[in-house]
Amino acid sequence: MQARCFRLAVLIVAFAVAASACGKYSISNIRSAKAFQDANTMYNKQDYNGAIPRYMDAISFNPDLGFAYFFLGHSHEQLYKPARKDDPANQEHLRNAEKYYRTAVDKLKNTTDDKEKEVRRYAYEYLIAVYGADRLNAFPKAEQAARDLIAIDPTDSATYRILAKLYEDQGNFEAAEKELLNSINAKPSDTVGYQMLAGFYNRRGEFDKTMDAWNKRAAMEPKNPEAWHIIGSYYQQKVYQDKRLARNVALDMVLKGLENEDKALALNPDYYEAVLFKNILMKQQALYEKDPAKIKQLLADSDVLYKRAVDLKNKQAGGGK
Repeated sequence: MQARCFRLAVLIVAFAVAASACGKYSISNIRSAKAFQDANTMYNKQDYNGAIPRYMDAISFNPDLGFAYFFLGHSHEQLYKPARKDDPANQEHLRNAEKYYRTAVDKLKNTTDDKEKEVRRYAYEYLIAVYGADRLNAFPKAEQAARDLIAIDPTDSATYRILAKLYEDQGNFEAAEKELLNSINAKPSDTVGYQMLAGFYNRRGEFDKTMDAWNKRAAMEPKNPEAWHIIGSYYQQKVYQDKRLARNVALDMVLKGLENEDKALALNPDYYEAVLFKNILMKQQALYEKDPAKIKQLLADSDVLYKRAVDLKNKQAGGGK
């Protein structure tokens, strides 16, 4: 959320310049640019009540100032208070946010400017959020907005994930899975697609599919220690939580977990989380081994790793001193 707010602040600066450029051609546009700049000043100070009338002035002087409608809608949304959702005046802010986000989308429909395309996307995303179950609760409108956004750019993998979340929230898991796979197909190089798919399968309790997704992600990022560690951690948690596992199955999972933590540590020997989980996995392995000597060695080695993990944590907490 903070990153998105920062991007909006950057966009405001860009559009202030654009609005000023438009102002060279008529008195109305000059007044529109001035009103837009005034509104931006208040918006950046989170004075949304003050910003709204000046954004209204900006679009009254220049109705084609598409990006101004977005910031007007966002100002209304910022004034909405979830704790007062039954208050008609409060609810009206959501209605206004919906209206102005939609107007922004329409006004920017045929834009070729990259910054305006970015705002158009925000307008769609924020519109979908306004239609959410915790706000206007209008799933069909949210679904259509997401599909409209996909139609604009079928190669944008993120939009399929937005649609997948809508379906998952509705309990339509088959459709959610399909859109997550569409996300990957739209941009196979986007590893976020595999991460989201793994999270979806994990929430559904489908362990094998979860691990397949994590493994595909790691294969795409072989030099990322976190990609391997996450696999090791999932094996560790599965063995710890699922007491129905047969001994040989549990041991195999522990060994796979250790293998992946070793891959992570080969890339970053000081990776605290990988050291800690390797220590835990070694203790788990000791529970399933039968050779007393091997068990003793595993426990001794795990103690060494635990001490190393503590040292690494203390070192990191002290800023590396």
